[in-house]
Amino acid sequence: MRRRYIIPILSLAPLAALAQEMGTPPNVIYIMCDDMGYGDLGCYGQPFILTPHIDQMAREGMRFTDAYAGSPVSAPSRATLMTGQHTGHCEVRGNKEYWPDAPKVKYGIVEDYAVSGQHPYDPEHIVLTEMMKRQGYRTAMFGKWAGGYEGSASLPHTRGIDRFFGYVCQYQAHSYYPNFLNRYDPARGDTTTVRVVLESNVQHAMTGDDYHRRPQYSADLIHREALRWIGEQQPDGQPFFAMLTYTLPHAELAQPADSLVSAYEAAFTDDKDWAGQWPSRYADVRHTHAQFAAMISRLDAYVGEVFATLRAKGLDSNTLVIFTSDNGPHEEGGADPAFFGRDGRLRGLKRQCYEGGIRVPFIAWWPGRVAAGSESNLPFAFYDIMPTLADLTGLTDFPASVTSRAKAERGEAEPFDGISILPTLLGEDAAQQRHDFLYWEFDETDQMALRQGRWKLVVRGGVPELYDLDADIHEDHDRAAEHPERVAAMVEVLLKEHTPNPHFRVTLPRRP
Repeated sequence: MRRRYIIPILSLAPLAALAQEMGTPPNVIYIMCDDMGYGDLGCYGQPFILTPHIDQMAREGMRFTDAYAGSPVSAPSRATLMTGQHTGHCEVRGNKEYWPDAPKVKYGIVEDYAVSGQHPYDPEHIVLTEMMKRQGYRTAMFGKWAGGYEGSASLPHTRGIDRFFGYVCQYQAHSYYPNFLNRYDPARGDTTTVRVVLESNVQHAMTGDDYHRRPQYSADLIHREALRWIGEQQPDGQPFFAMLTYTLPHAELAQPADSLVSAYEAAFTDDKDWAGQWPSRYADVRHTHAQFAAMISRLDAYVGEVFATLRAKGLDSNTLVIFTSDNGPHEEGGADPAFFGRDGRLRGLKRQCYEGGIRVPFIAWWPGRVAAGSESNLPFAFYDIMPTLADLTGLTDFPASVTSRAKAERGEAEPFDGISILPTLLGEDAAQQRHDFLYWEFDETDQMALRQGRWKLVVRGGVPELYDLDADIHEDHDRAAEHPERVAAMVEVLLKEHTPNPHFRVTLPRRP
C-alpha cells in the first residue's frame, strides 16, 4: 500500500523531588536513524531537503552542536550506546560479520543466509535495555539491532527487550525490500527472536528489474509496528522505553514511488542514475538525489507520526524524545554527500574518525523540562546516554547497580565511560560534569581519535595528526609538529584507554 505524506511548511531538583513532581517516571523514545550526516536536517543548515517535523522538534527542544556518535560505523556506535563504554573498552568495535560462511535456505524463489548478524555484546555486561527493564520500564526496539548474530547469547529477547521488530543483521538491512525481517513478540507466541518471511517479496528475485517489483517496504513495516506499540501505551500505565532505530537514510536508495519521490524528482532536474552493487544488496537507482532527499523527508514524516501518536494518547507531556544518527554520512548505494553539503562543513564521512564521520545531529524534546529553542555546545558521546537515563530514572547507585552478578562474584569492576548529561537537559549547565576527553577507535580503517576541549587528535595507521577545532573545524591544518608536548600527552591517554580485543585491532601510536 502506498503512503501519502504531506509536509507542512528549572532548577536541578534532587531526583526524588523531581520524580514526585512529575508524578510518574518519564517515558523515553530514542530515535536513531542510520548514516544521517550532521548537515542533513534543516535545523542544522540543510537547504535542499524538507524536514519540518524534526525542525519543529528542535524549535521546541534542545539542539546539540557537539554531540558525537560512538563510532564512525553502525555496530560499534550502537554498542557504545548500549553499554556505556567507549570503543577502547566495549566488546563490539567494528562490523564483524557472522553470515558469510553460513549455508543458504530457500524462501520463495530466492535463497538467503541461514545465519545473520554481527559480533555480540558481552553477555556479562548489562546493556541499556536491561537497565531500563530493571527500572520498571516496558521496553521495545523497532529497526536495526546489530548487537549479535542469530543463535548468539546477545539478541533482543535476551537483552531486556519486550518487543522487537526489524533487522537483527545490518547486512540484511542493506535491502529495503528484504526476504525477511526479525521479530520477538511474546503476544504472538514468540519465545525467541524469529524470522518473519515477507512472502510477497520472496516471489521476486533479489537482483535486476524483478527486485523493483517487490511490494513490502521494510521501513514502512517497521514504522507501523512502532506506532502500534506506542499506541498501546497508557498515560497512567507502566513507563516505557522505545528505541526506534530506523534504517533510513542508509543505502540502498529505495522506497515506494509516492509523492515524496516525485516532488524531489521535479525539484532536482539535474539528477543522475547509479548502476547498483548487487553483492552488497544495493539496487540500481534512478534519480539518486531525489531518492536520497525523499528518504530523509520520509524519515521526517515518521517522526511527525510518532509525535502525533504521543499527543493523541496524551503521552507527550511526560515523554523525553531524542533524535540522532548512528554515525556520519555515507556515499554508498549511489548517494552523493557533496551534492547536499551533507558533511555540514565537517571533514570526513562514515568510517572516518574526522568530525564528519562521528559528529552527529542530536535533539532532545521534553515539554516543561527541556527549554524550548535552547542550544548546547556540550561535547558528549553515545556512551553518556546510559548514565543519563540511569540518572533520569533515579538509579542513584549507577554503575554498581548494573554490574552483572557473575562479575560481582568474581570481584571484577564493571567499566563505564559515560557521564550523565541530565543537568544540561534540565538547563543546569553549572551542575554539568564534563569529560576530560572523548575517545574513538575503529579497526576497519585503522583509525583512532581523541578530543580534549578544542584539541582533536586523529591517528591513522599509528600516525598522529593534531587539529584545533576552534580555529579549524574542517581539520585541514595538522598542528602535530607545532605542539609535540600536547601530542605526547594525548597519545598517553589513547594508550591508557585502549584495551586489547582479539576481534578488533588498531595500530597504536608510539610514544614520541
